[in-house]
Order: sequence, then C-alpha cells, then structure tokens
Amino acid sequence: MAAAVKASARRVLRVSLGLRRGSCRTGSSASFPAARVRQTFLQFFQERYGHRVVPSAPIRPQGDPSLLFVNAGMNQFKPIFLGTADPRSELTRYQRVVNSQKCVRAGGKHNDLEDVGQDVYHHTFFEMLGNWSFGDYFKEEACRMAWELLTQVYEIPKDRLYITYFGGDANLGLSADEETREIWLGLGVPHHHVLPFQLKDNFWEMGDTGPCGPCTEIHYDHVGGGRNVAALVNQGNPDVVEIWNLVFMQFNRETDGSLRQLPQRHVDTGMGLERLLTVLQNKHSNYDTDLFTPLLDAIYKGSGKPRYQGLVGEADTGHVDMAYRVVADHVRALSVCIADGVYPGMSGAELVLRHILRRAVRFCSEVLQTKPGFLASLVPIVVEILGDAYPNLKRETDKIMNIINENENAFLSCLMQGRRVINRTLQQMDHSKVFPVEVAWGLYRNLGFPMDLIGLMLEENAAQLDITALDQLAREDAERKVPKQQEESSEVQLDVHSLARLRQDGVPLTDDSSVFAYELGQDGKYVFSPCQATVLVLYKDGSLQKEVRGGQRCGVLLDRTCFYAEKGGQASDQGYMVHLEQQDVLFPVESVQVAGGYVIHEVVVSETLKAGDQVQLFVDEAQRLACMVNHTATHLLNFALRQVLGDCIEQRGSQVTSERLHFNVSTKTPIKIEQLQEIEDVIQGIIKQNKLIYTAEVPIKMTNGVQGLRKLDEVYPDLARIVSVGVPIERILAPESQDARQASVELCCGTHLLQTGDVEDLTVISERQLVKGISHIIAVTGKQARQAREAGQFLAKEVDSLTMRVKQGGASLDGMQRLSREVGRLTEAVEKVHDLLVKHSNEPVIIDAIPVESPSILMKVVNQMCDKVPEASVMLLSPQTSGQVFCACQVPKSLVPVFSAADWAVAVCTLMGGKAGGSRVVAKGSGSTNNLQSVLTAALEYAENKL
Repeated sequence: MAAAVKASARRVLRVSLGLRRGSCRTGSSASFPAARVRQTFLQFFQERYGHRVVPSAPIRPQGDPSLLFVNAGMNQFKPIFLGTADPRSELTRYQRVVNSQKCVRAGGKHNDLEDVGQDVYHHTFFEMLGNWSFGDYFKEEACRMAWELLTQVYEIPKDRLYITYFGGDANLGLSADEETREIWLGLGVPHHHVLPFQLKDNFWEMGDTGPCGPCTEIHYDHVGGGRNVAALVNQGNPDVVEIWNLVFMQFNRETDGSLRQLPQRHVDTGMGLERLLTVLQNKHSNYDTDLFTPLLDAIYKGSGKPRYQGLVGEADTGHVDMAYRVVADHVRALSVCIADGVYPGMSGAELVLRHILRRAVRFCSEVLQTKPGFLASLVPIVVEILGDAYPNLKRETDKIMNIINENENAFLSCLMQGRRVINRTLQQMDHSKVFPVEVAWGLYRNLGFPMDLIGLMLEENAAQLDITALDQLAREDAERKVPKQQEESSEVQLDVHSLARLRQDGVPLTDDSSVFAYELGQDGKYVFSPCQATVLVLYKDGSLQKEVRGGQRCGVLLDRTCFYAEKGGQASDQGYMVHLEQQDVLFPVESVQVAGGYVIHEVVVSETLKAGDQVQLFVDEAQRLACMVNHTATHLLNFALRQVLGDCIEQRGSQVTSERLHFNVSTKTPIKIEQLQEIEDVIQGIIKQNKLIYTAEVPIKMTNGVQGLRKLDEVYPDLARIVSVGVPIERILAPESQDARQASVELCCGTHLLQTGDVEDLTVISERQLVKGISHIIAVTGKQARQAREAGQFLAKEVDSLTMRVKQGGASLDGMQRLSREVGRLTEAVEKVHDLLVKHSNEPVIIDAIPVESPSILMKVVNQMCDKVPEASVMLLSPQTSGQVFCACQVPKSLVPVFSAADWAVAVCTLMGGKAGGSRVVAKGSGSTNNLQSVLTAALEYAENKL
C-alpha cells in the first residue's frame, strides 16, 4: 500500500511538472523539449522544496572585475558567500534559490573558444541550471533532491548514473568525504557506482582565495546496457560525461593557502542544460538537441552545403560540420551578449565577443560560403528558441542583427588585409618554416584575425607557429589587462570570517545617516554637520583587533559615520579623525569601504587607537562637494541624453570623482557634435533654473510602478533612495504619475547637491565609442568646465588657421599629412593642459612630467598652462624612450626681476647633463636621467628658493 501511494505521488509530480512519461533511452526532443526540461527543473525545486525562482543575471558581471562574463550560476550570489551583501537587500534573505543562468566561457580562466567546433560538446554560451542553499540544507538534502529529480521526474535509469565524491588530500590535511559517500549509498546507489577522486576533480574553489569545498558529481553513461564503466569516469570519454555538480561550500581558502571552516555552510549546484538534454533526448551530442537543430537546419538551407552529419577530425572533409557547430554556437553567444549590452570591441569582454563574431564570420564566408548578412539572419531563430526564457532577446532582436551585420562588414575587409600580411610574411621567411609569432599575435590582437584561421593558412603552406612563444605573448597581454582592483592591497576589506564574527558578537551595523546631513548656509555655502563616533573595533592583518599602535595602517569600524563609502560609481570620501582626548593628533582617512552593512575607514594611525575611543570626524569638504557636483551633473547628463536622443538610450555605467565624471551609454547611432551641444544646452538650462533636488528613502516595491524612473539592473536594498530634480518625491510616487518622464528621477545611493545651480557649468571634454553602440562620455563642471571650453576655443582657432593655410597653399598629399599631424599635436596639447589643470589647480608653482612626442608640443602645453593660470610658474619635463628628457618652462613677467626661466631651465638641464636656453620668461632644453623624481624635486627646490 505504501509503495502504491509513493508511485501515485511520483505520477502526480511528473504530471504537474509537465513531463511526459517515457524512458530516456527512447527520448526525443518531442517528449523532452528544452523549454519544458528547463521549466521542469525550476518548478521541481520551487513547488516541491520551497525554492525561490530568481531570474538569470545579465551576462556581464555586476561589480566583479575578476570576470569578463558570468561563467557560472553562483556569480550573482558571491556577496552571500563572502558575507558582503547589503543587509537591507533581498540577497540576505535568500535561503533556497533556483534558476537557469546564462553563461559564457570564453576568455579568462575558462576559455573554450578555440575548442568550439572541433568536438561535439564545447560551447561559448550555455545555460546552467542550479539550486542553492544559503545556510539552510546541506549535503543529505542536496543529494536526495538531485537523485529524485533525475531518476523519478526525468526518469533517467539509475544504472546509467555514476557518482564521484572527494577522496581527501593529505597535503591539505583533508580526509575523504565519507559523509557524502554514505548519503549516496543510503539512496540506493551501488558501491561500484560511487567513486572517490582527488582535489582537481572533486574540490571546487571560487578562486585563489575565498569560499570552497568538496563536491560530488553525477555522471551519465550514454551507452548503458548493464555494463560497468567506473573506469571511464573522469577520463574524458565522450560516452561517460558529467551532468551535475553539487558543491558543498564549507571552507574558506585563506591568502596563505590554508583552509578555514566557513561561518555558514552553503550548497551550490550546477547542471548544464545542453548536456542534460543529450541524456533526455537520447543524443550523443549537444548539437543534436532541439537547442541547436533549428539553427543547423537553417544553416543547411542557407548555405547549400550537405546536411550536418556530426563529423569531427579527418572525417569532417573540408571542416563543413565544424563550421555548422561554430556558427550555431557563436550566433547564440552573440545574441545573448549583445542583448545584455556587451558589444564587440577592443578590450575585455568586448574583445572576446569580437573574436567570437569574427570566427563565426570566417566560417560562414570561408567554409559555408554564405553571403554577407547570413550570420545575422540566424538571430530570429535564436530568439525563437531562447526568447521565452530570456525576454530581452525579443526586445533587442533588431539591434542584435544590426550590430552583427556592421561588424561583419568591417571584418570582411580585414580578412583580405590579413591574408595579404600572411602571404607577404611567408614570402619573406626564406627557408624557415616557423612563422613570426609577433606577426600572428598582431593579426589576432589588432585585426581580430581568428587564430585558428592563421593556423589553417600556415598549415596549407607547410609552416607552423611557435606555440610556446605565442602563449607567452598571450600571458603578457592578459597580465597587462589585470584590473587595478585585483592588484591593490585588500588589507582593510573585511573578510567572511570577520564579518561573521562581528555579527556573532552583536556589533551593530554602521549608522551612516550622517552622510546626508548637510544643508545650505545663509551665505549659500554647504554646511556639513559634525559627527562624533565611538571606535567599535579595528581591523588589521586579516583579523579584528581591540587596539592598534601608532605608525600602522588599519581599518577602523565606528558606530556611526559621516564618511561616504565607495559604491554606486562614486568615489569614497576622504578626510581625518580627531581623538577627543588628543585633539592635536590627526588620523588621516584615505578611503572608505562598506561590506555587509559595516563601514570600514582606512586610516593611518599616528598614535595608539583602541576600541571605545571617542573620535570626531571631519570630511574633506572640498572633495565631497566636488563629488556631489559631479554626481548631480551625471544625473542631469543622463536626463539630457534621453531628452535629445530618446528613450532608446540606456546607461551602461558611470564613475564619479572630485575631478570629473565618466558616463557610458548605449545608443542606436553615434552621438553627433550637434547633439552633444544640444545635450549641454539642456543641462545648462536646468542649471540656470536652479531647481531643487529632492531625495527620500522609500520601499523598493513602491518604485516598481514609477513610469520613467531610471535604475540599473542590480539588487537594491529594501529602502531605496530616490533622487529627483525639480519634482517632489510624493508627486513621483503618486498613482499614474508621469512626472518621472519629464524630469531627472533615479534610484541612487550617492550624495547630491540641494539645488542644480550649484553645478555652475558643465562641458563634455570627450566622447568616443568604446565599442559599436556604446559611447563613453567624460565631462567636467564648474571652473574646470570654463577652462576646458576656453581650451577648445583656442584649438578651434588653431584649426581655422590651419584650414586657411591649406586653402592658400594648395592641398598636396605631403602638406595635408603635415597639417594632419599638426592638428593631432594641438589636440594632444589641449588634452595635456586640461589634465594638468585638474591636477594642479591654483598652485603657484607647477612642476610635473608628461609624455609628449616633441619639445614643441611640450612648449605648447606650458604656454597654454600659463594662459589658464597667469600667476603660476610652470616647468614640465617629458622623458623619452631613448633616455632623453625634454624640458620647457615659463614664468610670469611679474616675477622676472627675481626669477628667470632661462636660469631655471639651465639649472635643471645641467643637473641632467644637458643644455638649455631661452629668455627670462620662456626657456627650453634637454638632458637625460635615470632618476626623474629627483630632478623634479630639484626643480621645485630651485623655484622655492627664488620665490
């Protein structure tokens, strides 16, 4: 009776989850279509075991510079594993979660790009089905759920499944995971189907440091028939493949390589949908499932080549089947990435996507011999297959096709150029058969020439590449691109253990409400309220401490703060603390970070500081106010872009510092100069109107229905901060309100002005296409904006002068080239001037080193600097790769009686073993030195002695 009840329950579950009964041995895409298999997975964990369904994160990682693409389902949950999630956000309430995540593994640690097409299972884009437990269930429940889903719901025969578990590691002092082994045996898995493996196969790590733990994998035997394939598990046999990995996060890898138990244990599982479908649809290749067959059919109809046969290696004559796989895989990756705002470009993820696109185009044109535009014609099929699961594919179909077509056209011309380079190089190689690796790398890196095409062309000419040297170039290139965030010390970043200890000890979250405690005084200047706080704990050398002695750098955790912590693209505050009992002792605050609701201040402790000490906090008001100006200006820029270009634009990130603002925006077409002027005019109008700026914290759910509200695709806290220019918050939140469409209204955690007039001025100093469809805008405000505008006017006059010379003297090719170079030098000079003005604002003596190509450009920069700051004495040095150092200087005429530019230049250049000359106002020279800093110091000392 009990057995009958259980069987009946299983039938009900299968019906409710939408699967048709049947053995996977005779499965097909009709009985197990991809969409239904994906939905069944989600519903199983949601309805049967109370998991929350979470949408896939965008393919571009949010706030994680260590990744080019999201490459696993766990990426969006890293703040939970690390304990850094905002305690006011939904992330901290996640206990059981399930989703289907878009993933790309191309570039970075996981790079399958060059393998795609050569076999029948590698992909750049794939979907990962996963379920998670955050401090809730652990090994036994995770194994039982997985076994139930596979064997009872999907009805995969048990005798075809093999289980691996962690067999221990003596070097790490870790014993075998016998607990997991006993769980599987208890579920009825035979002993000879439960196999131990070592660290590389069954111990999962997030990175060099961070959460990690043993894992257990489920493998499937495609052949079956009662055979025992234990010896083939984890041996790379295509008939015995891993389909699901269950990771038990219970350790943290420390910086010294040791392992410590995590404060909370988590479950993180991942199962590739493509591999699962091969099992359920009784296929041996992912490309034979219904995720790919419609694409392969379309390629067959559009190319006129023989139908896809699944051949590999030498059997694949002319690489036709390889081309089928490459094109089908790559158009999926391109569609998903472009829909998520990653466009082919020249660096990072964009560069990887450029390689993917060009590799696909190469196979279309060279092997399948299709006409231009064929690759983009496959996009609607991708949308039909994946659009219901990932709706933004449907919204962005036209954009995806346009971007693919535009990049294809550009690459087809590069193909011809690349062939010429390769043929010419081959002719110059004489009797050598080793192709110059620098040429191959240049074709790949600069022209986006597919590396496999280079290999094929060399193979056809009996030549070869030095693979070792090529790998070395690739490593050096990758090292150059390592984000600064990874290189910098993290000595004040709270780790997972410290965060857990703070919570266990009941240390309250930092009250940072004083960050927004400022107002306008009667004189119109901003008044920042003082803040007194208590030191709760100190953080140094990776541990929480009660006391830190003088002369050391540490993190200081206070009960409250008025310092803004870096987040949302805005730089952190700087300033200092004063001990209430020793008010003559300053503790400089160099940066401020937040993790898990705790604000940590990076401080150089000049005297002993200990828990319980009372301190007074002083924010660097000039730096804070400059950030506020630029952050409010960023919102005005976002609004003005929409006003001029329409609602089709979308913010792709921003960075706000005290010097300037950076803003990335996706657009259908490049922004024209006239449109930039119109955008500036819109902003100037809002500044002149001096509109009030309203802010309020409101429940995030109340913002969901606000028409026109600007927000990014990220997890916001339950109480989100709205910043509205000119419109009170209550009007914004009113039912059916359209006010947010007509004003700048955004969700934002940053600090802002109280009225727009305090921006004073704004000008865009740079706008360029990062990649096709994404513009990078740099703007400055206030006095800097006026200076930049004047510099632009100077450049315009110089260009007009050059234009007149062209008209008067004819337009010979040599003359045009000289004039073009001169315009380039002028532009470079203006850019250098602006950067130096920002760096040395209002200094009486300006001494610096800048890279320029000639003494004349250096002199132009000095002249322009003195035009902008007439009272300043300026000397600039420019080191050259040859070892020579150019020198140029100028002093105000008012100082000539006591200070001579010529004497200054002679003194500095003589120190460098060189010569100089000029007048008492301007002078230049050159020399050479291995210690430029000492020369700069000497130049400053000379000026100070004279002045």
